[in-house]
Amino acid sequence: MEMQKLFYTFNPWWDEGYVFEIRKREKYLKKIFKNMDSKDIILLAGLIRVGKSSIMKLVINELIKKGIDKTRILFVSLDDFLLNDKSIFGIIDEYRLLHKIKMEEKIYLFLDEITYKDKWQQQLKNMYDRDNVKIIASSSSSSIFIDENAYLTGRNRVIEVKPLDFDEWLDFKEIKLKIVDFDLMKAYFDDYLQDGGMPEYVIKKDRVYIQNLVEQLIYKDIIAKHNIKMKSVIQDLFLLLMERSGKQLSINNIGNILKITSSNAKRYIEYFEDTFLIGLIKKYGKTNEKITSQSKLYTGDIGIRNAYTGYRDKGSVFENYVYIKIKEKNPYYYVENGIELDFITDRYFGEQYLIECKYNSELNDKQRELFDKINVKNKIILNGYKDLHLIENI
Repeated sequence: MEMQKLFYTFNPWWDEGYVFEIRKREKYLKKIFKNMDSKDIILLAGLIRVGKSSIMKLVINELIKKGIDKTRILFVSLDDFLLNDKSIFGIIDEYRLLHKIKMEEKIYLFLDEITYKDKWQQQLKNMYDRDNVKIIASSSSSSIFIDENAYLTGRNRVIEVKPLDFDEWLDFKEIKLKIVDFDLMKAYFDDYLQDGGMPEYVIKKDRVYIQNLVEQLIYKDIIAKHNIKMKSVIQDLFLLLMERSGKQLSINNIGNILKITSSNAKRYIEYFEDTFLIGLIKKYGKTNEKITSQSKLYTGDIGIRNAYTGYRDKGSVFENYVYIKIKEKNPYYYVENGIELDFITDRYFGEQYLIECKYNSELNDKQRELFDKINVKNKIILNGYKDLHLIENI
């Protein structure tokens, strides 16, 4: 009876009259439904509260509109305390029993926070192989990308859910502008650079929400998960990382400031990266240069950064926004003779691009000389909002 109650709590659309009240994120719906007719498992990954669960429910709403039986759709959040001692198989068996669903009948499974379950890759592989099922799962940990035993190789599609970009921010704010409103668009873009793209924060604009989000991430996904005793060190490290957004990161320097070993500093930073709260990019060059060079750090959401550092250095915030937009292209930073350019994308991830961000400023002479010299076909200088269309489809 307890499981039945939990199932109905997670799946209110099983009852008549339920209305979905979720703001759409069309680009993710398109990506998901592009792979909906195949048997491939769809894995959604991203920062906590970035909208993964909401996107799953948007997909559920679309399936119901298409005539799929509501009871053939199960959403379950696997980090719920009541499910701690249950395997994914056990949960699905109880669900089938509740609705008297035969094994050959197709079901749609939406498994939120999948990485909370041990051996989740193996369990999904077995369901993929034996059941008539479409699986969409999510995680707030980048460990979803790691499949050491290759259980899901060739069986999955990973989609990273990012914070709202500027166009989505306008939609969430219900702001509709025309091309002739260019100056107004620039003003709104400045507001966006201050807000960032965490969906609920964009709507509520409550700084306490951001503080609670960060506290949950630090305590639940880092301190508790990794059994860290020095809580204050993790809190101080978070603030240091926010301050260093857009800069090269010295592990030794971080260790010295926090009075911890460089190996611990490296490990703790990796924990933050695992949560999608930060991203690190390497210096472009030969393999040994990539390995030995300092990484450059960006935050997973510019609004979180601004909440702790203040909204200053707009050029750096703009650069961080561009990083978020192009991160799936595996960008590097480029340095030659002490002259730095922001991004050069990995040539193994499609066409290669050289990108320099200048928020209402210009390249200096040495940067221009280097920019022109580099042998890359596609070169882009982004000077604020008006140039963002240049990276929309790279």
